[in-house]
Amino acid sequence: MPTYPPEPWHLAGQMYLSLWPVPRRALPPLPPGVRPLTLAGRALMGAAWVLYENDSVLRYNEVLSAVLVRDGLRPRVTITDIWVDSPPSMAGGRELWGIPKELAAFDVSRDKGFDASARTGSTALCTASFRPLTSLPGRWPVAYRVTQLLDGHLKTSPVRSRSTVGLARATWQIPPGSPLRLPADRPPLLSLTLHDFTLSFGSPAPTPSARTV
Repeated sequence: MPTYPPEPWHLAGQMYLSLWPVPRRALPPLPPGVRPLTLAGRALMGAAWVLYENDSVLRYNEVLSAVLVRDGLRPRVTITDIWVDSPPSMAGGRELWGIPKELAAFDVSRDKGFDASARTGSTALCTASFRPLTSLPGRWPVAYRVTQLLDGHLKTSPVRSRSTVGLARATWQIPPGSPLRLPADRPPLLSLTLHDFTLSFGSPAPTPSARTV
């Protein structure tokens, strides 16, 4: 089994994100006990390409889909499908947090914006193109929690990030037979670029308490 860093993972790079409103009945299966956060019967589903580079503890590419869920009234994110091109990332994601990572091959170009495709074996997963529209001033902090099923129990992990945010126009294509469950038959509600992000995923190991003699 490939070795991987302990949590938290400190990562940096580029993210290309699209969001869709999805009828609750059309969502992928969620872990037991996890409920989508809905408004008028619709949940929010996202998909992202992520390039972990620069000072990341691991360097790799990733494509994923996720659903906005809730723990009581507290919002959470659950990752439903995800592929990476790093065996250590796949092993760490599965064993540390219950993230269902699989392996894929990626083809990425940033010549005229962002164009990418991913394939697992002989099966094409998806392609996408992002074209920048405008950038927002400053660097934006974001904090949220990811909830996954790990060893039969829900595990919730903190995520903290900061990045330059831009609006983009994006197109996604999911070929027939792709295991990526995404409503890409219609344009995204919103697409964003998160450039030069820094991100911390997970919690440090608890410090052993001192023994009283």
